[in-house]
Amino acid sequence: MMNKLKSLFKKEQGNVIVLTSLAFTALIGLTGLVIDGGSLYMTKTHLQKVANATALSGAQELTGETETIKKIVDDVLNSHHEIASLEQLEIENHSITVELKKPVHFNFITLFGFDTLDVRAQATARLGTMGRAYGAAPLGIDESIPLEYGVIYDLKVDEQGVNIGNFGILRLEGPGAQVYEDNLKYGFDGELKVGDIVYTQPGNIAGKTREAVDYLVTTCDSPEDRTCRRVLLIPVIKPQHKQGGSMPVEIKGFAYFYLTEQDSEDDKTVRGYFLERAGTGFEEPGASNKGAYTIRLSE
Repeated sequence: MMNKLKSLFKKEQGNVIVLTSLAFTALIGLTGLVIDGGSLYMTKTHLQKVANATALSGAQELTGETETIKKIVDDVLNSHHEIASLEQLEIENHSITVELKKPVHFNFITLFGFDTLDVRAQATARLGTMGRAYGAAPLGIDESIPLEYGVIYDLKVDEQGVNIGNFGILRLEGPGAQVYEDNLKYGFDGELKVGDIVYTQPGNIAGKTREAVDYLVTTCDSPEDRTCRRVLLIPVIKPQHKQGGSMPVEIKGFAYFYLTEQDSEDDKTVRGYFLERAGTGFEEPGASNKGAYTIRLSE
């Protein structure tokens, strides 16, 4: 009887050792999954953020030279220490796609025969026609005027409202020459969008225009400066029927205009050129494409 009990005890002791070994192995496996799985998740999250930031930054220059875009991509990746992760870069007319790949080295899962796993992230940023934005200048350009980018324009600013070939002075924030000057210097702080009806501002405020332009042309030296205040966001407008001294106009889209100089003290014009540019804003259906774009990530 005692021999049988001893034999049974030895068998159960062996079973406990086996079960303990299996449990310990499972515990190591779970620990490995938690630690290495967390490393995979963190790497994937980081890599996706870098891909998004790189695509969005590169998309800002899609209206420019390819080499400029590539330099920006390299700069962004270098700033995140991920230049070695760039697997592919595709630059098309109005889109940029960034693909990143980074190997993650395991610590615990190597016990089960897995050493590394490649983590991938991809982001595509596209340009869309701007149809809603903040910060517009209180000037409007008739949508019927064909725009040539980079060509110098002398655009009239006078008390006659909107005429073909002229800017129209827009009353975006109530009447008054001082309000107009502030909006021209710093941009209208409200939102404008396609379909909005605003009114021209009658009266001769060429002097205030000159003062604002003289100030703006001293704020930067090049339209390539993304913070350059000489680059004005101009509503593209369609004149409606005139009402008294002002005229209602419908906003049809936006354009960018770079101020070069005030033409002269006697002439009621501003001088500069239109340019294609991606800026801060939103797409709206039916917006007129006059070279002002917004950027969005594409799924």
